This record gives sequence, structure tokens and C-alpha cells, in this order.
Amino acid sequence: MMMSQMFTKTRREAPADEVAKNAQLLIRAGFIYKEMAGVYAYTPIGLRVLTNIIQIIREEMNAIGGQEISMTGLQNKSVWEKTDRWSDEAVDVWFKTELKSGSEVGLGFTHEEPITNMLTQYIDSYRDLPFSVYQFQTKFRNETRAKSGIMRTREFIMKDLYSFCKSQAEHEEFYEKAHQAYVTIFNRLGIGDKTLYTFASGGSFAKYSHEFQTITDAGEDIVYYDPELNIAINEEIYNDETIALLGVDKSRMIQYKTSESGNIFSLGTRFSDAFSLTFKDEQGVAKPVIMGSYGIGPGRVMGTIVELLSDEKGIVWPESVAPFRVHIVCLGNVDSEEYTRAKELYDALIKHNIETLFDNRSELSAGQKLGDADLIGIPHRIVVSAKSITAGGFAYKARTGDSEEILSLEQLVQRFA
Repeated sequence: MMMSQMFTKTRREAPADEVAKNAQLLIRAGFIYKEMAGVYAYTPIGLRVLTNIIQIIREEMNAIGGQEISMTGLQNKSVWEKTDRWSDEAVDVWFKTELKSGSEVGLGFTHEEPITNMLTQYIDSYRDLPFSVYQFQTKFRNETRAKSGIMRTREFIMKDLYSFCKSQAEHEEFYEKAHQAYVTIFNRLGIGDKTLYTFASGGSFAKYSHEFQTITDAGEDIVYYDPELNIAINEEIYNDETIALLGVDKSRMIQYKTSESGNIFSLGTRFSDAFSLTFKDEQGVAKPVIMGSYGIGPGRVMGTIVELLSDEKGIVWPESVAPFRVHIVCLGNVDSEEYTRAKELYDALIKHNIETLFDNRSELSAGQKLGDADLIGIPHRIVVSAKSITAGGFAYKARTGDSEEILSLEQLVQRFA
């Protein structure tokens, strides 16, 4: 992509009404556009990051046997009434509207009810189990507070996976596979070393659920962590009973401010009972299906990465999710030798399928271009200037590196290919 063709522009200042660092930097760098409080659009460069995050999650869900589906955003009132979760008193984040016929419908904030209802048509025998399905789908939540940038929004994409098993033992086996898949996901996303597997409230479904809480000052949660046992506990259940049950030492516990990046729940038969989702065992006896639910918000993770990995100059993307691998900065106009050499390098990298952003803008100063490169945060930067050409090639520098090295076109292609 050439920056002269990008319709978005970088900004020196973030909107005055943005208090979250992730939103400030992402808007300034041109990754997102704020439609209204808690509602953001992704520009082409922002969508590239979001897509990379989604693909990592997809690969790990596929690796544990997940089958990808796509469910509806519009929700049937009668389905949700079966679990008593249609009323605003039970769920206070509903967006609801009316069809022209006068029927009331909702905009989905999660999908336990509709997936369970759907699968009553497809599960009959023990031979149908176990399996899991997942989707990346837009969710809607009427949040009272939406001031954490893309980390807490009213419209967002969620990866929600649902598992269906014959027995508790079979469920627990899959639950552990999902746990390990999430560990792999957060490691691949570059925030695994800051993300804690955390005991949290199980709500009405189980004694405990588990959250993946990422340590960041931008978080809204408090977690207590025992480094010796590698056990973290959400503040909401940090009490004498939990401490005793998990065997942690209160004197060792470290308090962290965190943001929830993902969660996994044991649902038991809460939903299968409500929808009569059963299977016949080998003796022909009908038994309820054991369910689990597993969520990650790709946009929320994107915001968390920015909060964690940015510096005073701008964003620092991990290579696994960066919109491009290489950023070429040409410090010359379109008629210059610098431009000719930079274009040759750009063409060579593209030929080798190396995703590259080319700053070919002639109207900006060298300082503005280099500042934009820092702000956008692509991992590898190559500066083409009269100085680099005199030195024998191109000035390469990692986004977080202090030193520059002069490399030839062939050396750069070999490095990135």
C-alpha cells in the first residue's frame, strides 16, 4: 500500500473527548474512526490488524476441533424467554427494536440461547457428541459506560465458541484444551507474558469461571496473583473461602490492575435443560447435553495490545498482528533518486509477498514522515535518503531498535522473505 493512496490521514492530536490511550493513538494513526461514544469503524489499515488477530484466534479454534459458523444478529424474543433472559431486569444491556409487524426483536449480546435452540435440530444420539462451534460476529451491548476506547464498546466483534459434550469428564477435557488454546493465542498476540489465567465468578452456571486477565493500567478489574503457585483470583471472589479452596498464600499475593481479554465458562445443563437439548446414550436413555462457552473480543484485544506495547512515540505492533511487516520511508520527492530507489525496493518486496507500506508522500517533511512511522508502529522501517544511498543502500531500523544498519536491496529481500 502507498500512503499517498490512503484516504485516512494521521493527526497530531486525538479528539478531546477520548480519554483512553488506545483510542487516542489508534485515531491519531488512522486505524479507527469514532462514530459515536462506544462505536468505532475500522479503516483499511485498522481492519488489517483486526483481521490478523481474528486469523490467529481462528487457527487455534480450528486446532481444537472448532467448526466455524455465522449466526444472526437479530434475536427471537420467544427463544430468550425460555431462560428468563429477555427482560431488561435480568439483562440490562439489551438493544431492542420493533419490526413493522409490531413484533419485538433484540440485537444479540451473546448467543448461548440461539445456539442451543438451533442444535435441538441436530443432536439426537451419543454418536453426535462431542463437538464445538464458534463464530466471529458483531455483538451489541447497551453499556452505561463506554470510555475505554475499543476495549469497551457498544458494538463489537466477538469470537464465541460453544462446546457440547456427553459427560462432565468429556466437558472438562475439552475445557482444558480451550484453556491451552487461549494461552497459545495470547502468546501469539504478543501479550501472553502479561496475561493471567484467573479464577472468577461462575455466575449461575458453575462455582468458578476462568478469565484471561491482562495486566494494564487501563484495565477495569483488580486481580490478586500468587507467583509461586501461578494462581490469579479476581477481586470479586477474593475471599477467605476462595483463598483456602485454592491453597494460595495471602502474604504472597500481588495486586494488579487488569483488563479481561477472554473468558471460558462451564455452563453445565443450564441451557440444555431450558431447551430440552438431550441425546440418547448407548442404552437409549435421554440425557442432557453438557455445555461450555468461550469468548474473546478481537477489538478489545487490539486495544489492549496498544495500551501495553505503545511508547512515547506511538504504537508498537507485534509482528504477528501488524498491518504490514515493513514500512518504507522515502525522504525525497517523486522525481528524486531516493524515490526511484525506494520504489525499486517496494516492488521487490511486494514481488516476494512481503506486506509493505510505502510512504511516498512528497508534501511532508522528513520529520513528519518519521514521526508518522513511529506513530503507526510497523515493526520494520527502511529509510531511503541521500545519506543512505551515499552509504551504499537503505537504512534499516526496527521500530523498537536504537541502531541503524545499511543494507542492500538483496539483503533486505533475503531478510524478510
